[in-house]
Amino acid sequence: MKSFKSLSHCQFSCKYHVIWCPKYRRKVLIGTIAVRLKELLTIKAKELNVEILESELMPDHVHLLLDTLPTEAIGTIIGRLKGYTSKNLRAEFPELKRRLPTLWTNSYFVSTVGGVTLNVLKQYIENQKNK
Repeated sequence: MKSFKSLSHCQFSCKYHVIWCPKYRRKVLIGTIAVRLKELLTIKAKELNVEILESELMPDHVHLLLDTLPTEAIGTIIGRLKGYTSKNLRAEFPELKRRLPTLWTNSYFVSTVGGVTLNVLKQYIENQKNK
């Protein structure tokens, strides 16, 4: 049975796969920078009431699997994670300021993560009147 979270007025599962890159796709997410980035993401996610279910840092991009409330906009969450980590990493690692005008690109990828395929869900909705 699939587990859902609940609030007083709804049951939900709001999971997102998120990817973003450093400016110019520079391979700067290595060593102590990568370690600190994971720490900062954990700190900010907790503050935002977002659970990081999985994360992987590649030298030139970030992958996160996030679980959040349905009342929170994923774009706002991503913006806050990127802003917080950029500010702190650039303050702690001056070489990032020398190599990049900003740490992150303005863009990102986000996709919802569900328990069934789109076709299964469409079929389920189509068959509601037949029950």
